[in-house]
Amino acid sequence: MEQINGSVQVEHMLLYTFLEVSSDCKFKEQLHSLQSQRIVELCYDEEMELQTDGNRSGHLQNVSDPEVNEAVIRIIAAQLAQIGDQFDNKIRARVVNDLVQHFLNENLSAEEITRRMSEAVEGLARAIPLDMEQEKVTLVLAMVLTKKIANTMPSLLHRVFSTTVNYISQQLHNYIVRMLRE
Repeated sequence: MEQINGSVQVEHMLLYTFLEVSSDCKFKEQLHSLQSQRIVELCYDEEMELQTDGNRSGHLQNVSDPEVNEAVIRIIAAQLAQIGDQFDNKIRARVVNDLVQHFLNENLSAEEITRRMSEAVEGLARAIPLDMEQEKVTLVLAMVLTKKIANTMPSLLHRVFSTTVNYISQQLHNYIVRMLRE
């Protein structure tokens, strides 16, 4: 099973919590299995490896209390889930079904699926005129698409979750760090 390194831990926690608190989540059992399979680690362990810069892997830098980190992530995820509920009905079934087909195609590489996800998110962001930061729109749309794909086919949760975390980590990591500092 994949190990979570410090650079994507926040993205994992944010997406997991977003899905956990989202309304109309039909795959709660599969979601909780992500946690039990150690794909998502929601706790901070004091025995985590000390890095050469003095930080512990998996901890947010510049925030001293791990309990605050989880609390802040939960608050932000809940706020994003509320926004996501507003976006939910604006996403056409065709977009979701196309992505489901890409995720089902085991011949597509992880990079290709991430690219298809990115194209879908960017297309939706252009089609839905919203009065908020572009990064926030992109983040919420990626997470809502994850929920909608998993609702359509719960067996894809692991793959879509990993792809979305990868996408968010590549495209929006700095934005997430800024949100957590505010």
